[in-house]
Amino acid sequence: MRETPEELAELQALLDASLSRSTDHLRSIVAEHTMTAEQLTRILTGMSTLALSTVTAKGEPRISGVDGHFLHGRWYFGTARTAAKARHLAARPAASAAHMRGEDLGVFTHGTVEVLNPEDGEPDADWPDLLAYFKDFYGDQGDWDEGVFYYRLRPHWMTVYAPDAARLVAERASSARH
Repeated sequence: MRETPEELAELQALLDASLSRSTDHLRSIVAEHTMTAEQLTRILTGMSTLALSTVTAKGEPRISGVDGHFLHGRWYFGTARTAAKARHLAARPAASAAHMRGEDLGVFTHGTVEVLNPEDGEPDADWPDLLAYFKDFYGDQGDWDEGVFYYRLRPHWMTVYAPDAARLVAERASSARH
């Protein structure tokens, strides 16, 4: 868990506000089957496969997979600078991401992306720390700024479905000890 107490409080406020603004239908499914910000950050460690949705110039949705890393209450991911999704996000930075683990966990996020290492201009202030995290996770693979954009998905809506959150947290704690 890399989140500060302030980041956990901000994430919890986002989860609560998102659920309160959701439809009756979604609340009827999720309200009794969710998890706290602290539980979520204990579960979402390492790499999580995300289904990332972007929008074309014609307004058509596109979905693709990315390696997602949930750090500081936000999703981080990368893609080739020449990828269609990079062009979509440059022109229209709104994006949605879903991470699902069968019927055990669903994390659904809508927000706006920010480029951490732009081609031209200064990198994001958090880029050095995030780069160190990525190098530690994936191994040093040469020039990390060459050919790949890294993004932060700054959420404005996020909800979690977890019918047995306590079990997921216990399993994660058990696997972390071994």
